[in-house]
Amino acid sequence: MSTYLVAADVPAEPAGRRFSALVGRGPILRIPGAHNGLAALQARRAGFEAVYLSGAAMSASMGLPDLGILTIEDVCFFIRQVSRASSLPVVVDGDTGYGEALNVMHMVRAFEDAGAAAVHIEDQLLPKKCGHLNDKKLAPVEDMAAKIAAARLARRHLYIIARTDAAASEGLDGAVLRAERYLAAGADAVFPEALTSEGMFREFSRRVNAPLLANMTEFGRTPYFTAEEFAALGYRMVIWPVSSLRIAARAQERLYTVIAREGGPRSLIDEMQTRQQLYETIAYADYEALDASIVKTVLPS
Repeated sequence: MSTYLVAADVPAEPAGRRFSALVGRGPILRIPGAHNGLAALQARRAGFEAVYLSGAAMSASMGLPDLGILTIEDVCFFIRQVSRASSLPVVVDGDTGYGEALNVMHMVRAFEDAGAAAVHIEDQLLPKKCGHLNDKKLAPVEDMAAKIAAARLARRHLYIIARTDAAASEGLDGAVLRAERYLAAGADAVFPEALTSEGMFREFSRRVNAPLLANMTEFGRTPYFTAEEFAALGYRMVIWPVSSLRIAARAQERLYTVIAREGGPRSLIDEMQTRQQLYETIAYADYEALDASIVKTVLPS
């Protein structure tokens, strides 16, 4: 397994087209969150074919809350490292599109240039919130539809997913109506956020004729379902957006507690990834061989 500088199998086809083919293949595409390049490499080694960049995970990685604080360039930094490290299609949380129609078009081009395969745009107003929190404020449906149309106009290959947070305040009927408007505006798929029961997931799928994305976040409003259960409910994609960050953050918290208490991390050695395992994951030897093959001593004549 090698990374982007030394990989012989870096795909030539644009990421958005590769992602669209994966969604079309069915029955359901499993998309774990990968909050940095190392996590993306580990996801690929585990057999996943696409990864997800969560706004909450990116924000938390920077020590910030998920309140729409990140800029387009902040997100592009994460996209570049994840897509380059793994060569996998990356689905990116595009929040509310970073402004109105022209801003959305700029976001689409910037994300494509950074290596993204897909983006989802949500119909909240700023300051936006995690979809599983209360008191979310929705944009007028016409404004959100205009953003989707702008994204469609700007994209070269990026797969466009319209996220609606309407179920919490407008009910399932409102979420369905919004989904239909967003699909008519040019969305490739729909992401109904924070549905709270199997019945809601099933009914939304029955009424909306499009590829659907399910969000299986921990500690939220959605009951726990497996990928297979979401597939049976009619969903073509499922994300676990912040799981990798939560696991890593808990482990780091324990590490620092142990160092502070014991004066060092010796008691945790057995829980650490070894140097050899890390080097295998990041293809250290392949990079070293590449460097040796290029940088040679040139003797003066």
